[in-house]
Amino acid sequence: MVLLAVGVVAGTVRVPLVALAPGPTFDVMGEVEGKTVVTINGRPTYPTTGRLNMTTVAVTDGLTAMTALRFWADGDRQLVPREILYPPGKSDQQVEQENNQLFTNSENDAEVAALSYLNEPVKVFVGQIGADAPAASVLKAGDQLVSLKGQQISSPSQVNQIMTTTRPGDQVPVGYLHGDNQVRTGTVTVGAYPNGPQGFLGIVMKGEPEDPNQILISLGDVGGPSAGLTFALAVIDKLTPGDLLRGRAVAGTGEILSTGGVQPIGGIGLKMIAAKRDGASVFLVPAANCAEAKMKAPEGLQLIKVATLAEAVSSLTALNEGRTPAGC
Repeated sequence: MVLLAVGVVAGTVRVPLVALAPGPTFDVMGEVEGKTVVTINGRPTYPTTGRLNMTTVAVTDGLTAMTALRFWADGDRQLVPREILYPPGKSDQQVEQENNQLFTNSENDAEVAALSYLNEPVKVFVGQIGADAPAASVLKAGDQLVSLKGQQISSPSQVNQIMTTTRPGDQVPVGYLHGDNQVRTGTVTVGAYPNGPQGFLGIVMKGEPEDPNQILISLGDVGGPSAGLTFALAVIDKLTPGDLLRGRAVAGTGEILSTGGVQPIGGIGLKMIAAKRDGASVFLVPAANCAEAKMKAPEGLQLIKVATLAEAVSSLTALNEGRTPAGC
């Protein structure tokens, strides 16, 4: 009777764990469920070959002790505390909405990063600004930056570049739009940048394409920001002559910033398993994930380290030219 009771409890009572496993991959250069993932409207595109797979992690919730034990014995799954993915105080619906918003943001940031890489202008807005930020006396969230230090603004990365030429205490003129089409001007006394000698505005920038309908990204039932790098590469490959993939099956992951920086993600080991399972021979790894990726990479999967979108493009170009790009 005792053994029976233990068996019933193990098979029915949930434990505060979730199981992570290699999820599906999606070719962002092609179609998913009959829909083109990356569509370019109103301008010429160029033919591409090969596959560029974004990778995912599958999450299994509602585990019982018995199920958790079975997953624990599976080498391709990981058990983690449920609160890591579903923080206390947030409903499952809130977590899902946040993940969907992160995915939507990654689509926009990928478009902005790709267009900026191609030297095409985008709009730059103040996304967030703290009350005590140096620029708070002039700028508000939602303002569009038009000029900075006498230069017309056409990308988020340009703002960062201009700020490298400033020092704390500098008086920097700013041109901006605030809810109308009238350009306003102001002067910001820049603060000290936390990790360097340059000046600091204290704003989080948000870029937007000038034409919101020119590039459309369509991929449902996926959350989180980690598809940004592959989306940006797909846009660049379709809008430029030549062929970045040259028939290869390439996979990758990485959150992309509108400035072109590639941020680390979670689940790199599981994503590499999914990439190898679905035929990839090359995997693009955010530079900050390289140490973990090197330890967990499946045999036969070439790892390429990327810290920026430009590095990812140059690394794929190097493969095409018979050179060896930087690996992990």
